[in-house]
Amino acid sequence: MERTREPIFNIPPVMLGLAVCLCLIHLLVAFVLPADEREIVFELFAFEPLRYYSTTELGGPVPGGFLADIWTFVTYAFLHANLTHLIVNLVWLVAFGTPVARRFGARRFLAFFAFTAATGALAHLISHIGEDVPVVGASAAVMGMMAAAMRFVFQPGAPLGFLRLSEAETYRVPAKSLAAMLRDPRMLLFTVVWFGLISLSALPFFSMLGIEVRVAWQAHIGGFVGGLLAFTAFDPVPPAPTSENARAADAQSTDDEAPSR
Repeated sequence: MERTREPIFNIPPVMLGLAVCLCLIHLLVAFVLPADEREIVFELFAFEPLRYYSTTELGGPVPGGFLADIWTFVTYAFLHANLTHLIVNLVWLVAFGTPVARRFGARRFLAFFAFTAATGALAHLISHIGEDVPVVGASAAVMGMMAAAMRFVFQPGAPLGFLRLSEAETYRVPAKSLAAMLRDPRMLLFTVVWFGLISLSALPFFSMLGIEVRVAWQAHIGGFVGGLLAFTAFDPVPPAPTSENARAADAQSTDDEAPSR
C-alpha cells in the first residue's frame, strides 16, 4: 500500500504566504535596516491619527503625503513593535485565519484581511483624532478573522460543530445570519467575554507581555465589528435560509409534488 504524505504545514497556502510575509517584513525592519531607515519605514507605513488632523505638531509635512494617508489604513498591519508582538499575532492569525481562508479562498481572504485592518485603523482614528498615537500590528485583522470564524465554525457539520462533514464540505456549511448568531447562547457568551477582555486592555496597567506600548484596544474592536458585519459580503457560500423562507420553500415543494387532477 502506498502511504500518503501529510503536508508539513496543514494550513492554506494563502495563510502560510501571509504569515511568511509578516515574518520577512519584521526581520527586514528589525534586524537589517539601520535605525534611521527603520524610523522612515514606520513614518511611511504605520497608522498615525495625527496625519489626518494637522501637520504642525509633527514639525512639517507628513511623510508619504496623500497616498500614505490611504495606504497606511492597511500597511500598518504588516509592521510589529517587536518579536513577541509578531508571534502573538501570528498564533491567533493562524488559528482563526485558517478556517476563514479555507472558506473564502485566497482573494477574498486577503481582501477581508485588508478590510478588517482598515476598520480597525478607522476606529483608532476616531478615538484618537488629533493625537500622536501611531499603531502597528495585525491585531485588528486578527480580530476580524475571529469574528468571521464565529459566523460558521459552530454550525452543524462545520469545523467545530456536531456531525462534522468531510474536509471539503465542512467549510461550505451555510452560516447563520447575524441576528441568529447573536441569539445563540454560545456565541453571545463568547462575544460578551471577548468585549470584557478588550475592556480590560483599556486599563492603564494592562499591556501585552513583551510590548512596552499600550494595547490599541479601539483598533481591536474596530476589526472585530468590521469582520462581524462584513462577513456576508465576503462569504462565497449562500446564507442559510430563514425559517420563513424554509417554510415557503417546503410549501412550494409540496405543491410541486402534489398530483394534478
